Amino acid sequence: MKRYYFTTLLLVLLSCNNELTNTKLKGPIFGTFYEVTYAAKVNENYQKALDSIFAAVNQSMSNYQSDSDISKVNKHELDVVDSYFVEVFKAAKEIYKQTDGVFDPTIGMLVNAWNLGSEEYKTRLDSLKIDSLMQYVGFDKVKLNNNVLIKSDPKPYIDFNAIAKGYAVDLVAAFLDSKARDNYMINIGGELRTKGINIEKQSGWTVGIENPNFDGTQSYDKVFVLKNSAMATTGIYRKFKLDENGKRYAHIINTKTGYPTRTNILSVSVIAENCMMADGYATAFQAMGIDKVKAFLSMHTELKAYIIFENNNKNLEILSLNNFPVN
Repeated sequence: MKRYYFTTLLLVLLSCNNELTNTKLKGPIFGTFYEVTYAAKVNENYQKALDSIFAAVNQSMSNYQSDSDISKVNKHELDVVDSYFVEVFKAAKEIYKQTDGVFDPTIGMLVNAWNLGSEEYKTRLDSLKIDSLMQYVGFDKVKLNNNVLIKSDPKPYIDFNAIAKGYAVDLVAAFLDSKARDNYMINIGGELRTKGINIEKQSGWTVGIENPNFDGTQSYDKVFVLKNSAMATTGIYRKFKLDENGKRYAHIINTKTGYPTRTNILSVSVIAENCMMADGYATAFQAMGIDKVKAFLSMHTELKAYIIFENNNKNLEILSLNNFPVN
């Protein structure tokens, strides 16, 4: 009888150990937060792997880390870059070409000049100073030969902050895929990627798009299930400047003028096959304006977009393009 009881208990324990449950890992990263939820056995914790991924991304592309590859590139101390840098560079170059330079990682010097980046700029800005900095803007001035970076001018300052978070999401997804994890949601500062379902709820991964609240409060304009895809959101309600007349300027610098973007687009969410591309295009669309975004997306049906903007009467309107999910 005791042997039977022991065998039954052992089977129950083994069954519990083999049962899949949601594991949630979270913490601070990249000046924001991360939250990774995946279905796995109770003893399958990937915290060390995530820490390694985040450390590698920072070492390659963090402008806030003085010894990172990108910091050394910008200080002319390095021209041989790693595989992470190469992959992001190629994606950034593709978005740069597709958007006719609206998305341009070499705008970094102007981002810093407006005190929106990693370096504090103490010199007073005027039109002459902005014009002098604009001569170094242009991603066409930077090329890649295998893993060797070639600059036609040494001055362009590269900043991948508008795409690196999305890339980190994709790296985590690739890692989870390599471990045969079929159900997960990755969230790094609001940049998302999902696969499968939430096994504890036995339903899809529910995500939300925030209302553009300038008072710092949080509420959601739209909640829906994100199915096996990636979404990135950018919005001027999170980070913006006010001029002397109280008009809002986006934290995104206009790559054609060198000034913060004046736009009536308050929030842009983009769904794409991977989060890196969604992240980059969301940034570009914020700066392009409604008409140009509509024209662009009519030619790029692989991208879906949800835009919250202010009309001429200062009322909020919604624009959903290319079959953005309803619920």
